[in-house]
Amino acid sequence: MPAIVLLGAQWGDEGKGKATDLLGDRVDYVVRYQGGNNAGHTVVIGDQKYALHLLPSGILSPNVVPVIGNGVVIDPGVLLQEIKGLTERGIDCSKLVISSNAHLITPYHRTIDKVTERFLGNSKIGTTGRGIGPAYADKINRIGIRVQDLFDPSILRQKIESALRDKNQVLIKVFNRKNIDVDEVLKEYLEYAEILRPYVTDTGLLLNKALEAGKTVLLEGSQGTLLDVDHGTYPFVTSSNPTAGGACTGSGIGPTKITTVIGIIKAYTTRVGSGPFPTELFDEDGEKLRTIGGEVGVTTGRPRRCGWYDAPIARYAV
Repeated sequence: MPAIVLLGAQWGDEGKGKATDLLGDRVDYVVRYQGGNNAGHTVVIGDQKYALHLLPSGILSPNVVPVIGNGVVIDPGVLLQEIKGLTERGIDCSKLVISSNAHLITPYHRTIDKVTERFLGNSKIGTTGRGIGPAYADKINRIGIRVQDLFDPSILRQKIESALRDKNQVLIKVFNRKNIDVDEVLKEYLEYAEILRPYVTDTGLLLNKALEAGKTVLLEGSQGTLLDVDHGTYPFVTSSNPTAGGACTGSGIGPTKITTVIGIIKAYTTRVGSGPFPTELFDEDGEKLRTIGGEVGVTTGRPRRCGWYDAPIARYAV
């Protein structure tokens, strides 16, 4: 059965959450395959509005299994807060599954993200300061902490100590900041371990077995094609691959199993943060789009830059 990729074909905020919700009764699994809590999906059901940052939009559909894939970087505190918030509003989160291979965002990732952005001054990228980039950097440098590491205290301590050995030197000597204590980070993350344990599994195996059994899997991208670290407006991009190729590496589903790719585009263009924007409007038309469209970042609260529909970037994304 099909594996469908749903992604943004602009700079994000195209309405992917709404599209996922509309497809919710036709699919069995909805998978987040990249990014972290640096992006938001807004879904409106009846008179209820839900703003999701880490959880797949499919968690709002009772018959869907929501999956956080191996390509996502997870801030455990944010994730548990989001689960708690939905549970209090009557949403069942018990079917959520999380990849044991997904990497974790830690306090030192968030700190480094913020101080680095300030240090760049006028050259700043416009990151959300959530630690996404530093977490992906540690993943590539092979010093990251994965979800499965939470369940072995000795390995977890070893990895935190190894990471902080260098990072504390940078924080103290370059940025004039306090060091981050190993024991404090370890204690916090061991507490997360027991809460997250029931959700954790080999999601790659789970999804491939589901496809073999005739189930339909929807792979939900975060952000948009023009923010892809390889194919976007580099360096003003995110730290992962929101494109269809990223759906494969971030979920464990092979490219031959992808049957459909759906690109979401809205009637005008927006972006958050720095970077080129050829059709950006600086006049009252831009302000009108921002006001009528409610163009404020779900995650950052920052007003989005608005402009006319850009056909060339839509063609490029396709």
